Amino acid sequence: MTTGGVVACAALLLPLVSAGPSATAERAPAGSLQGAFTAAADEYGVPESVLLGVSYLQSRWDGHGGAASVTGGYGPMHLTDARTALAEAPHHSHGAEDARGDDARPARSVAETAPPEPGELPPRLRTLERAAEVSGIGPEQLRDSAAANVRGGAALLAEAQRELGGPAGQDPADWYGAVARYSGADDVATATAYADDVFDVIRTGQSRTPDSGQRVTLAPQPAVEPERTQVRRLGLRTADAGRTECPRTVACEWIPAPYEEFGDGDYGNHDQGNRPASQSVDYIIVHDTEATWETTLKLVQNPRYVSWQYSLRSSDGHVAQHVPLEDVAWHAGNWFVNAKSVGLEHEGFLVSPDAWYTEAMYRASARLVRYLAKRYDIPLDRQHILGHDNVPGTTAATIRGMHTDPGPYWDWAHYFQLLGRPFTPQAGPDSAVVTIRPEYTEHQPLYTGCLKAGEACAPHGSGAVRLHTGPSESTPLVKDIGLRPGGQDSTAGVNDTGARASTGQQYAVAERRGEWTAIWYLGQKAWFHNPRTQPTAVGAREAVLTPRDGLTEAPVYGRAYPEASAYPAGIPVQAQSPLPYKLLAGQKYVVGDRVPGEYLYATTYDTAGHRVVRGQEMYYAIQFGHRVAFVKEADVRVLR
Repeated sequence: MTTGGVVACAALLLPLVSAGPSATAERAPAGSLQGAFTAAADEYGVPESVLLGVSYLQSRWDGHGGAASVTGGYGPMHLTDARTALAEAPHHSHGAEDARGDDARPARSVAETAPPEPGELPPRLRTLERAAEVSGIGPEQLRDSAAANVRGGAALLAEAQRELGGPAGQDPADWYGAVARYSGADDVATATAYADDVFDVIRTGQSRTPDSGQRVTLAPQPAVEPERTQVRRLGLRTADAGRTECPRTVACEWIPAPYEEFGDGDYGNHDQGNRPASQSVDYIIVHDTEATWETTLKLVQNPRYVSWQYSLRSSDGHVAQHVPLEDVAWHAGNWFVNAKSVGLEHEGFLVSPDAWYTEAMYRASARLVRYLAKRYDIPLDRQHILGHDNVPGTTAATIRGMHTDPGPYWDWAHYFQLLGRPFTPQAGPDSAVVTIRPEYTEHQPLYTGCLKAGEACAPHGSGAVRLHTGPSESTPLVKDIGLRPGGQDSTAGVNDTGARASTGQQYAVAERRGEWTAIWYLGQKAWFHNPRTQPTAVGAREAVLTPRDGLTEAPVYGRAYPEASAYPAGIPVQAQSPLPYKLLAGQKYVVGDRVPGEYLYATTYDTAGHRVVRGQEMYYAIQFGHRVAFVKEADVRVLR
């Protein structure tokens, strides 16, 4: 657990007591994080509930050891100093896949992008500088000390309240405009959505032990009803919603990806379509951008680059939509998945675990996913809400280039809590199926390669468990012959998905021995530490499948394409080559959707030539390794 500049205190924290809109708290111990909020609120005349609510939406009260967020925000109040953060941030490749993943046309691979020179930064990326001016606290202290950081945030809120002509009283309802300004958003919708979220936290309350190790509590104040019209005083722009397809609870802006023809049959950067009339939308893919917000927008507006449907900004949860949902974006590296999915890019960097995502972005993303899932009847589970690192390679040759984001530091457990589908036990501790679910903050497996190849990454919470060949940490990690055809062992590398199972993924149990559980994974037994006192998985009830009677093995595929006889004249047959894995007799894997073989032929700018080919052969999606896979229905039998 990282604690950074937070001052530890062994004293017990006293809970806040709700007293209506001007709730007060018993005095928290000096030196505690709760005490820092109380002292800063008193010093600057800010309601403590407002200060706690803003901090929760930014960081969930974590200090992150003084490390910067993906938008250069430091400490519990997310004071931004992007110039310093960009100078220190590592930048790595996490795969070299063909984003389209369509064998019928030349690969559309793109070079990894280097972070741009900072140049003139917008005010939302320089709030630490202003906090230093109004509080008199030095920038280094504001970055490294949680208590100083809270004081700096309180000073900014107080300044905003004064400039907006708001009263200096302790009624949180009077501070809506100041909270909206704190977001740093430059448009009305985003500032409003941010302030709404903060006041939702104030009304419902929160209690959590952040990375300081000290419990922090915000008592619920359900009667608080702020004056939302205060946002009008901020003088912000009205973002162009254009053709956006977003829930009303998300601030969404239309920044279109180009659809342009270059000649010689080349065009970019997506395909026009008619979904869901032409094809069902079955998956939502979670990515991280590996670039700043500004760079991300430049890339998706480049017709020679690739595309995705939505980008989400870390600092305030602002959403930009680029590709209409009826169209097919080029984002997942697997054409079957692209044709049936929506891609969400989150501003972030996989190898910078402490370049953390804000609560504002997690919440905006969860609201967007709930909307999309309802619109397309997509189940809210990890067979359908996939990380880019869960999308399979299409053929043996593409496995090694597949992207690995958002990686082991994405908090799937918290994300699914926000989606309203937490991963709760469905069966007892001796169940035949398990759902992976370590305690994110406490679970800190070793990863390497964040800053330098082979070097240990800083200890950090993770939603992934590591898989061994036997029931002991001393045994080798399981092998992934797709990633390493030579048979080499998997590694602890942060981008190595060969021996990794992530929160929410479900597997059939192969064996139990003491504190260790074995699951069927990539055609082998894979063991992970799962003590009953601190389990890293919970029981589940799900259907599983195994090779049908008489078969010693069943082939595994990275896409569900039709049989050759289904292709009409003029449309080239797409080879359905199996992956280098085997589903062996006696092994079991959790069953997902039953789907027909399907291929979207869309290789021309003129959509008149586009065609969806459907076959008679049916497939099952399965959780096969860290990535999903497909098997033919004719090769397996389902066990309920």
